[in-house]
Amino acid sequence: MGKIDNDKVINGEGYQLTTLEKAIGLARSNSVWPLPFATSCCGIEFMATMGSAYDMSRFGMERLSFSPRQADLLIVAGTISKKLGPILKQVYEQMAEPKWVLSVGACASSGGIFDTYSVLQGIDRVIPVDVYVPGCPPRPEQIIDGVMNIHKLVKKESLRRRYSSEYMDLMKEYKIEMKDPDVK
Repeated sequence: MGKIDNDKVINGEGYQLTTLEKAIGLARSNSVWPLPFATSCCGIEFMATMGSAYDMSRFGMERLSFSPRQADLLIVAGTISKKLGPILKQVYEQMAEPKWVLSVGACASSGGIFDTYSVLQGIDRVIPVDVYVPGCPPRPEQIIDGVMNIHKLVKKESLRRRYSSEYMDLMKEYKIEMKDPDVK
């Protein structure tokens, strides 16, 4: 590529140079629709986060989706029993790509104080997790920080990452079937 002599033509009023990938990442990050999968006390803290005092709508998340087919972000908050694990996995599988997972609280992240036979010791045993929010229960500020980390991830994610061999291998490891885009 040669040197551009007249940069006023390119960077004129009303024009912005960027890549399609960055523009799509910016649009996606500001329109994430969350699906709350909330149990126990972490669910109550999540409800406080959605209230007017913390106002999640400033992140483009005022519309909670209670249908997995319309959601981008699965927010798992609270204790997940082993019986609930397959249901959580089914909800994750029903979500359309691209999808992200936020694990809120000690119980969702690691089983918390419940080291028993009936409690799943972290949701990452059944579905992949993108961001963990620590705490028992975490404060709304921590949940907002987790959401902001998801937004950073969404902005920088490559459009082709979901079809990479590493991602396909990760899904196979979790026994989640992915349709290969090259196979018709």
